[in-house]
Amino acid sequence: MLSLRNHPFAVETFFKHSLVLTFALPKDALKPLLPPCLEADTLNDQWGFVAAALVTTQNLRPKGFPEFLGNDFILAGFRIFVRYRTKAGKRLRGLYIIKSETNKSRMSFFGNIFTHYNYTTTDIEETSTPHSLHFRSHNSGIDIVTDRQKQDIPLPQGSPFLDWKEARRYAGPLPFTFTYNNKTKEVLIIEGIRQHWEPKPIAVLKDKIDFIQTKFPQAILANAFIVENIPYYWKKGKTEIWKKPDFQA
Repeated sequence: MLSLRNHPFAVETFFKHSLVLTFALPKDALKPLLPPCLEADTLNDQWGFVAAALVTTQNLRPKGFPEFLGNDFILAGFRIFVRYRTKAGKRLRGLYIIKSETNKSRMSFFGNIFTHYNYTTTDIEETSTPHSLHFRSHNSGIDIVTDRQKQDIPLPQGSPFLDWKEARRYAGPLPFTFTYNNKTKEVLIIEGIRQHWEPKPIAVLKDKIDFIQTKFPQAILANAFIVENIPYYWKKGKTEIWKKPDFQA
């Protein structure tokens, strides 16, 4: 059963919307949450980052299956920006999973068979208009409202980024996602493949996310990006045994 959870096959979908809010906080606040194989991906060796991603998917299914066998879901994922050094010495930037939610029990059921994302089902829903994109969940305490038409968007107040170009480096999802099995010392690496990926800054009018504000009370909104109408797929997961290096480069 454990091997089944290691993403045993590729999965594809279509991102109708992918809205990612990135929150900054002192890097030391993230250390207790990270396994020994990962380190926080920091800015100026001071700030660490947590992403809250709200994704509306269409026709999510095993890669190669016809679209009519897919399902539509809303996914809410909470991830820490991290770095990992592979056994071959390659440095990868990616995300470490700390919480995953979805609007349908079907996704929770199958997601928890084939992944380590530990999905729970909640009442999250999306309302999209030409003027705004709104995600809300009473049970999860989510109420996010964005202005889709505002131009010349300033960075959120208090953001540690100098400009949107710098902020773009911390716009999820990143190419890799990691999980870690502390008993077996096994790292699972999942690579996401996307095309025409051009995140655009979006103005956030409301950013109520109880999980973020309760678990990370010192976190501040650092950026918000959106991508829309993008095909996306995740490769079959790869695993390797992590060994603590004799020295840290």
